[in-house]
Amino acid sequence: MLGAACAALAGVTFGACGAKTVSTGAFQGEQREVAKAISNLQSDVTSGEEQKICNNDLASEVVARLDAAPGGCKAAIKEQLAEIDSSDLSVDSIQLSGAGAQRAASASVRSVYGGKTRRSTVSLLKQGGKWKISAVS
Repeated sequence: MLGAACAALAGVTFGACGAKTVSTGAFQGEQREVAKAISNLQSDVTSGEEQKICNNDLASEVVARLDAAPGGCKAAIKEQLAEIDSSDLSVDSIQLSGAGAQRAASASVRSVYGGKTRRSTVSLLKQGGKWKISAVS
């Protein structure tokens, strides 16, 4: 269970690290909020803010899985951050689905790591009025 959550986070953080910020200008309304959530993760990863990542960026289900491990979410994030290098990230598209408490988003992201382009899908859920990262595939 912890391995799946960490693997998902590793996919996000590989794409999220770097000195650049995710551009949100191409998106409007709720899609812009989703892009901003990804940008916030990038910022928190870049500054090594493990507690902010757990409290602000990750969906409650991911945090619960990470909290079940020794040291909890913060320790798991710290371990992941120690294993990543810098890269650039861009959000290509965002799809919204569901309504109310079931609101979800899927963002197609592109990262460059070690000179190679990697495409991933970042899944987000709207929890407590904020978009939170729930998975990466």
